[in-house]
Amino acid sequence: MNIEATKLELMQLLLQTKKESILARIKNIFEEDNSIKNERISIDQYNLELDESIADIESGNFQSHDEVRKMMRQWAKR
Repeated sequence: MNIEATKLELMQLLLQTKKESILARIKNIFEEDNSIKNERISIDQYNLELDESIADIESGNFQSHDEVRKMMRQWAKR
């Protein structure tokens, strides 16, 4: 089924429903999807964070994979 046919089918179902709870659940789905979009960072923010990460690596301000694995093993023992 293509997207346009799916949209038409959903519109028909929306118009036919008498259950407010169904409409509320569908509305929540769209609101959650919009909140995810709003959390996306701009390309400028992404580049800034990338530059900061590179600077951390160059200055030695990071933990190796092995160090993180050791920390995780210690954490799991607790």
